[in-house]
Amino acid sequence: MIPGPSVLLVIAQALMRGRLAAAMCILGDVVGSIVLVGLSFAGVGAILAASSILFQIVKWAGVVYLAWLGIGQIVEARRDATDRVGHAVGASFWSSFRAGTVTAVLNPKAIVFYMAFLAQFIDPQGDLPVQLAVLTVTSSLVVVVLLAGYALIAERAGRLFDSHRARRRIGYAGGGFMISASAVMAVTR
Repeated sequence: MIPGPSVLLVIAQALMRGRLAAAMCILGDVVGSIVLVGLSFAGVGAILAASSILFQIVKWAGVVYLAWLGIGQIVEARRDATDRVGHAVGASFWSSFRAGTVTAVLNPKAIVFYMAFLAQFIDPQGDLPVQLAVLTVTSSLVVVVLLAGYALIAERAGRLFDSHRARRRIGYAGGGFMISASAVMAVTR
């Protein structure tokens, strides 16, 4: 029930940059999740589950990346929080997309989850491409609905605090969410 790195990243994007940046982050997370589904069915999940060293390498890459994103968001909030939506144009949308994708891909637990959970719904005698497509679409829809719910709540909460000081604090909170996500990722197996 504890929100993972993707949820905390989407909340931070919604708070600091608004609805569209959060949507791009969600889209990136879905793309990353689709990559993970493919990797887990290709056997990478089994390799990560069997190799503690590889699991730790992927895990710590994710920890460092999320902490770096969080620090960057705090620096951005400190520099200028006068126009939350103004930061969410052009390249920032793509940076939100990239952050969502990389965060999803660097979550080794997600690979193991997809391998352990989704694999049990595969019938080896059935049409594998169709089954993989159905499972990928279904899991992607679940991810979109859950992350969009968090993003909408966070974005609406962010609108309640529509002053320079509040936006700065929201930026700090969003960065703190990402740093917290990296800390949670660091201490769990």
